Amino acid sequence: MASEGVFTGPPADTARGWRIGLWIAQVLLGAMFVMAGGMKALTPADQLMVAMKGSGLSLGMARFIGTAELAGAIGVVLPALTRICPILTPIAACGLLTVMILATGFNAMHGQTGAMITTIILGCIAAFVAWGRFKKAPIRPRA
Repeated sequence: MASEGVFTGPPADTARGWRIGLWIAQVLLGAMFVMAGGMKALTPADQLMVAMKGSGLSLGMARFIGTAELAGAIGVVLPALTRICPILTPIAACGLLTVMILATGFNAMHGQTGAMITTIILGCIAAFVAWGRFKKAPIRPRA
């Protein structure tokens, strides 16, 4: 029994809820960025340039962004899942947040309001994962 005045941490149900919520957010981010990054990184160049017409992005920049998104998608799930260097999960979430901040600015400059809403939502989810895995419910490395 804990002595009076000693903090013993959040109740187990609360901690479990945070872990479940963070895993849902991580898997959602991973899936979204595998789709978006995979499209930019793996679509044949001629098809990608047609799809990106009017965006102002060069082929090289689109490929770079796609590769960064794929790396972020892997980093936000795999280290936590394997518990091998799980500190990489919130770092990857910070990287995805950075990409979404830059994408929001890009979309604002080009008047792409619909895309801005998507990047803001994904940025908020990435910020939640970064905060949650750094502070609220970090994952312990494998022993």
